[in-house]
Amino acid sequence: MISMKRMGIFIGGILMGSAGFKILGSKDAKNRYAHTAAAALRAKESLLTAVTEIRENIDDVMAEAKDINESRAESEEAELFEDIEIQSCGCDLGDE
Repeated sequence: MISMKRMGIFIGGILMGSAGFKILGSKDAKNRYAHTAAAALRAKESLLTAVTEIRENIDDVMAEAKDINESRAESEEAELFEDIEIQSCGCDLGDE
């Protein structure tokens, strides 16, 4: 048989649950939910803005790195052609 103590705990739980639903559905609670959701949306927007700025900075850095590599390759290629021209003409510019 179910004891009176367990029955009392069960009924108390039902009453507390019902009161909890009323509290969670109250106007004040809904106002708090709205403020919390608004803060979360502001945080999301701030995070997305920061991510966009970081991506733009990364794109700038990568473009500059590509320019540096291209100019370095061009200068290495120019040095190679100078060496080939010197070797092909048989001139030694160091003795002048």
